[in-house]
Amino acid sequence: MKKAIIGKKVGMTQIFDEAGKVIPVTVIEAGPCVVVQKMTQEKEGYKSVQLGFDDVAEKKLSKPEQGHLKKAGVGMVKTLKEFRLDNADELNVGDVLKADVFTPGDKIDVTGVSKGHGYQGVIKRWNAQRTPTSHGGGPVHRHLGSMGSSTDPSRIFPGHIGAGHMGVDQVTVQNLDVVQVDPELNMLVVRGAVPGPKGGIVYVKSTVKTQPVKKGEGAGISFNPQKASARTNPQKASARNK
Repeated sequence: MKKAIIGKKVGMTQIFDEAGKVIPVTVIEAGPCVVVQKMTQEKEGYKSVQLGFDDVAEKKLSKPEQGHLKKAGVGMVKTLKEFRLDNADELNVGDVLKADVFTPGDKIDVTGVSKGHGYQGVIKRWNAQRTPTSHGGGPVHRHLGSMGSSTDPSRIFPGHIGAGHMGVDQVTVQNLDVVQVDPELNMLVVRGAVPGPKGGIVYVKSTVKTQPVKKGEGAGISFNPQKASARTNPQKASARNK
């Protein structure tokens, strides 16, 4: 990957672009991240760097964690994450990465741990349908119901939906836009929502999605009359918004 940084979700808000349109954005406190360890092709067999984020008191870390950070000669940090960056050879232990590694217009993937919802039933957890509410349905309208045949296979297949712990899963939202970058405030403003609660740790990295390249001025115009790009009727909403 080209770029990466560790951050903390601050919250959501909205801003206006030059045309006056509202953009829903998420504010991320990105960095500063210190390079704690450097992996090389000769020693580890691959190239990457381990970044540290969020200063913490020494007493809140275990002895192995303290020893790892003291060996690197950096301060005590709470979160460590390894990234295989393209420019790993250019970085050294002790270097600091800030939010300005990204620029407005970059496409990124954001990984975080989703909000926890506790123990939930199948309707909220899996969007299951409730049973009919008339003709003696009984007090089981929000229960799971039948899970399969009794004689054959006489068991429930693994992976079947059911009630249980909802949330607290690692989630990645791909192909988001970087709208604003402020290295002085360590602020990264991203279009759309990112996983996790306010204050949750997120990993921001260059997207793995392939960006299409237009090959000419008329490359994006379709000749299919059913598509919005080919409609010429001024009464159509798609034509008025062009």
